[in-house]
Amino acid sequence: MRSEVKIVFGPGAEIDVALDGAEVLSFEAARRWLDENFVRLECEPLRGSGKVLLADKLVGIARAAGPKAFADEAWALDYARAAAGALSKALIKVDVSRLAVSY
Repeated sequence: MRSEVKIVFGPGAEIDVALDGAEVLSFEAARRWLDENFVRLECEPLRGSGKVLLADKLVGIARAAGPKAFADEAWALDYARAAAGALSKALIKVDVSRLAVSY
């Protein structure tokens, strides 16, 4: 199955990463990658309760890493592999400016 992950930083600042099914991480590997990068990038929980959902991790990591990190094709691919593995959706849109994930 083919997957696509779109990261939107604002108008005209979009990054698209296409994956084939073989590239997608397993749920556990994806969750581990997200957890590690959320901590490494010193992301803050988006919710006042302190609860961090997978979607919050995707937004937080993209926001902390910024467009510069996504210029590195290997890092962008790892992010997309983790996003697709964590959410198991064919099309994922991470809108950093709106703090939202849709699929």
